[in-house]
Parts: sequence; C-alpha cells; structure tokens
Amino acid sequence: MVRRLIFTGTDSKNGGCPALHTDADSGDVIVQGPPLTDPDDLARLKHFGPDDTAVVVPRELLVNHAPKEMERVPKIIDLEEFGRLFETFEHTAWRLETRRGYASDREDPTYRELVETGSITLDYDDDWSRNIRRQVLAGKTVGRVRIIDEPPTEGQLFLLADSPRNTAAGEDIRCLLRSEAETRLLPAEDFWIFDSRMVARLNFDEQDVFHDVEIITDPAAVLRYCQLRDVAMHDAIPCGEFAARLQAP
Repeated sequence: MVRRLIFTGTDSKNGGCPALHTDADSGDVIVQGPPLTDPDDLARLKHFGPDDTAVVVPRELLVNHAPKEMERVPKIIDLEEFGRLFETFEHTAWRLETRRGYASDREDPTYRELVETGSITLDYDDDWSRNIRRQVLAGKTVGRVRIIDEPPTEGQLFLLADSPRNTAAGEDIRCLLRSEAETRLLPAEDFWIFDSRMVARLNFDEQDVFHDVEIITDPAAVLRYCQLRDVAMHDAIPCGEFAARLQAP
C-alpha cells in the first residue's frame, strides 16, 4: 500500500529530521528521525520485534506537532458567525476551492445566463465585493486557489467567468489543475485560513449543498492547513491568465 503522506512539522531549524508526517487517508502519524542503534539501548526496549525500528524523537517535536486528541470534537458555527470572520480577520484570509460545482452557484441568475449566452453580467458592488474592498483598503490580504478539472466543469466555468468581480475587489485568485493538485496530495477539502491561526472547514453533501462550517484552532492542525496553502500556491496560475489559456486556440 502506498501511503499519501503529508508533512506535519519539524522543530529542526534547517528543515531536516526529526519530523512528523500524517497519512492523509488513515490519520496515522509517521515519525522520521535518527535511529536508536546502541545494542544495550535496544536490549532495554520492551516488545521490540526483529522487524521494528526505534527512532529518537525530541519531546518538543511531539508537543508542538503531534495530534492532541484521539478524536477531535468538531466545533460547528452558523453562517452568520462565519460571515463575521470576513469582517474581523486581522491580516489574511485564504481559501482552497476543490469541488467541481456548488449548489448555491446554480441558484444564481447569472449561472443560467452563462449557460445560455456564454457570458455573465457582473455586479461589482455586491455585498461581498464591498466588504473585500474595505478589508483590502485596510491593508489586509484575501486570496484563494481554485482546483480546475480538465476540461473544466460547468460550475468551474461559471467561477472563472465570475472571477473578474472578485479580483476587482482586491482578491488574489489563482487556479491549479486537478491533476497537479492530486500529484501534490492536496486534499479534497474546501477551507478558509484566517490569520494563519484559525481554519474554517466548509462541509458539503454529495449534491454540493453547503451545510455548515467547522472551526479548527489546534496549532498542529492549523499548521498542516498552512502547509497545504503553500503547496497549492506553488505554481498556481493567476485566474485571468488561466482563463485566457482556456480560450486560446
């Protein structure tokens, strides 16, 4: 079995071992570090089997980066509280979008307009745009990476057509092909990161209906999402450039 390993963290100042990784599917924690090799030390280990390997791990690595709970109890907030996060964040708000479509988009009148005419009428003064402009003018940063299929789905084409409204308000929107996202082991999760200290994970059902928001504040978990942000941003293409490439003959 090939594991999908995600780097969790290290306390090494130069990025080396010891370090922790997490299995993206099972949640298993993988410990990487220098082996314990002294025969006398190995002889003192209880239940040490012939195929086992002992690894020396600093306590601070486990304290700083290992999971703190066997099972995390989700903290769910309502949509009103979620909306306030976009007014109260202090520095940065960043999103990863991974779904092939969103039920809420299909209810937008401009969605049908795009399907029927190939273009949409953009509202540059809607509530979202006005708030994002206020936040950006206050020196804050708002961005996202959208995962796009090959070819793009109808829902993804709608988001591409709507993107000039977001970018005009000051968002930095970039696109990444799904094949690249899968190669980089990005999870199929939609989430926002606020100020690199809190994650709002968006939960959808199989019909792409948005249900609720789970708040994550555990430092080790937030760090993992920040690392996923860095992976997603690497080589992601500005949305306007990506749309132009799609239209090129």
